[in-house]
Amino acid sequence: MAILPLLLCLLPLAPASSPPQSATPSPCPRRCRCQTQSLPLSVLCPGAGLLFVPPSLDRRAAELRLADNFIASVRRRDLANMTGLLHLSLSRNTIRHVAAGAFADLRALRALHLDGNRLTSLGEGQLRGLVNLRHLILSNNQLAALAAGALDDCAETLEDLDLSYNNLEQLPWEALGRLGNVNTLGLDHNLLASVPAGAFSRLHKLARLDMTSNRLTTIPPDPLFSRLPLLARPRGSPASALVLAFGGNPLHCNCELVWLRRLAREDDLEACASPPALGGRYFWAVGEEEFVCEPPVVTHRSPPLAVPAGRPAALRCRAVGDPEPRVRWVSPQGRLLGNSSRARAFPNGTLELLVTEPGDGGIFTCIAANAAGEATAAVELTVGPPPPPQLANSTSCDPPRDGDPDALTPPSAASASAKVADTGPPTDRGVQVTEHGATAALVQWPDQRPIPGIRMYQIQYNSSADDILVYRMIPAESRSFLLTDLASGRTYDLCVLAVYEDSATGLTATRPVGCARFSTEPALRPCGAPHAPFLGGTMIIALGGVIVASVLVFIFVLLMRYKVHGGQPPDDLNRGLCPPPSRQCALLYSYPVLQQDCRDGKKSCKTLGSDIHSSTL
Repeated sequence: MAILPLLLCLLPLAPASSPPQSATPSPCPRRCRCQTQSLPLSVLCPGAGLLFVPPSLDRRAAELRLADNFIASVRRRDLANMTGLLHLSLSRNTIRHVAAGAFADLRALRALHLDGNRLTSLGEGQLRGLVNLRHLILSNNQLAALAAGALDDCAETLEDLDLSYNNLEQLPWEALGRLGNVNTLGLDHNLLASVPAGAFSRLHKLARLDMTSNRLTTIPPDPLFSRLPLLARPRGSPASALVLAFGGNPLHCNCELVWLRRLAREDDLEACASPPALGGRYFWAVGEEEFVCEPPVVTHRSPPLAVPAGRPAALRCRAVGDPEPRVRWVSPQGRLLGNSSRARAFPNGTLELLVTEPGDGGIFTCIAANAAGEATAAVELTVGPPPPPQLANSTSCDPPRDGDPDALTPPSAASASAKVADTGPPTDRGVQVTEHGATAALVQWPDQRPIPGIRMYQIQYNSSADDILVYRMIPAESRSFLLTDLASGRTYDLCVLAVYEDSATGLTATRPVGCARFSTEPALRPCGAPHAPFLGGTMIIALGGVIVASVLVFIFVLLMRYKVHGGQPPDDLNRGLCPPPSRQCALLYSYPVLQQDCRDGKKSCKTLGSDIHSSTL
């Protein structure tokens, strides 16, 4: 019992076990203010002159403000392990690069401000991990591309998306359509030229859509707009109303915008940019009856075309209308044609058959359609048998033409009437093509004295094979012009316009003088000498044959003479030569013999400049 009081006295002296403590907080970065005494923790570094994200951040912080600095990039380790961060502001820095996964640990983040930086693109991995993000501000950057999967992790939670003041020409509309909880969508001050139909149909909670100052000429009707009874004014609008801003766009006020005109608006300043009759007028002051469209009209189509099998063929169709019609092609079998392994359809209305087959012939139908209707035109294609093979050195040619093939010749009355009947309406009396050749034509027009203040004349012409207009500016005192560099065998449409100063407005205006249609002469292939390679090869073969024949004749003559003398060389060949040598002299004959002489049964051989006497034969 005496020991118990002693133990009680010593008990206070024993070290008490300390309760568990949290990790030691990191020091506050230099030039920053840190709130670490109470929750939530915050690190405030606005305008601190930082060149990078401070490495000594308190990883427990719930708020991090790094705006108005000089941070150029966000690395993967800069924000690692900050799992409790709720608000991150990186506004107005010089950020050009965000590493993939830089925000991967910020799974609790609610707001991310990256506005006022120098981002040019946003990839699929740069916003990975932001599964609770609600506010994403990307305005005032240099964004030109937004990846389709960039917003996948925050698509279900995002409520505010600001992409304004960027360089976006296209958007991943399918990805934007999955933002089911978004309330505000800012797309203003970009380079968007079109919006696909139904792009906003699934944004049921959308309350404000800003598409101001883009390049939109039309806005397609959307189910989202049709569900709302009123596009209300921004001020005082009810909670269920949608605020739509689309001013500052070059709107083309035709029948495609009637649906928008029928919505009640009072204080917006949208205006029409086209057509010319409505240009500059206040959008909401234009009556619904003035929003009209023009049905398409086919202005040009290919004439009947004949090609041999195996060759390509191009069928052309041009149409005008308001809005611009879309051209499609239907085959003779009734199938709608598009891009395939054998055909290509171009936006300008051209259908190109890469390789024609005998079964491709028939009537092809060109269909031009827009919102006001459609127009059709038929183009006949004849596919003949394949051409026979031609020799590379063929010398077939056309009959010769007297004079220079490029010389101008006045068209005869018969040919002129035939061309007029084939190509269209007669030539305008004010403009005449008096002479033409294969590559040139002389154009003449009368004096335009009734038009005061003429500065110059303008000639416009194009070929039947394309729609590219060629312009020529002619001095005011000229009454004719020689067109050169024309294509042979083509039909040209030509118009002359007088450029003058309008006294009423003081502006430069144009007035048509007249138009004409003419055809250049087909190019003839003149007869000429055979090709140089052909002549060279023939000469080589002939010369070789002569040489070979000469050698054979020489060999034949030698054989015949040898046979006549019984297998022995003739006497004239033995004259002056020694008889066969003895054994002692045999070796001497193996050397080159310079001189041989036989006298009195003796043989003397003079070889290599030395006299050598052999024994008696």
